[in-house]
Amino acid sequence: MKQLTISIITVVYNGENLLEGTIQSVLNQTYPHIEYLIVDGQSRDGTLSIIDKYTDKISHWISEPDEGLYDAMNKSLDLATGDFVWFMNAGDRIFANDTVERMIGKYTSETDILYGEVMLVDEARKHIGTRSDLTTQKLPNQLSFKSLQKGMVVCHQGFLPRRSIAKKYIMGNLAADIDWVLECLKQSRKNTNTQLILAEYLQGGVSKQRHQQSLKDRYQVLRKHYGFSPNLWNHFWIILRGIWFKVSRFNQDSY
Repeated sequence: MKQLTISIITVVYNGENLLEGTIQSVLNQTYPHIEYLIVDGQSRDGTLSIIDKYTDKISHWISEPDEGLYDAMNKSLDLATGDFVWFMNAGDRIFANDTVERMIGKYTSETDILYGEVMLVDEARKHIGTRSDLTTQKLPNQLSFKSLQKGMVVCHQGFLPRRSIAKKYIMGNLAADIDWVLECLKQSRKNTNTQLILAEYLQGGVSKQRHQQSLKDRYQVLRKHYGFSPNLWNHFWIILRGIWFKVSRFNQDSY
């Protein structure tokens, strides 16, 4: 069987305090067939000096102005040549040194998407809990297009589509990651649950910082894929679910 190549992509801008740990988590993988790409938005801090330390081990990197996160991610899709693509952006880390090797062990010839759980961490890299533990949206045992009707149930850092089904991200929408996942799921023949924690996900990000706008954008994306009336009903259920989750986890960690 042909050895699969995984294109791991790191998008960064002014991430000198976050980038090195991400890079090391990729370079320390026991699986040998990895293409590592870094797309920098022309950082003005010490990011480039960190990249320079590892240039002999990075497959390809660029540093140039972009129009934001999803523009940079689209550029990286143009650069990638591997069988599967995996976004591990600055601040995120692959969970363990043998994660990719163990993940590939779950692959079958029909697999178009590999997916798994992520561990949320704080700025001190303390493990807070898995995304399924700390949010209302639980990772399903069998992921499908219908799974996302009530929101994002799989974290971007725990989702690897075959490169041939990975379309470009829509621009100007904070829920572009949800749209991208749905577009991939529409085309996938088989979605393989690795039953692994694949990554450490650093809490925060643009969608958390601009929460109200991200909710509006999510509504538009889900309406696009599922239709007006079903989406309206699903969002009524989402609101009730969120209220119950807050009440049931009073004084406990949540995301």
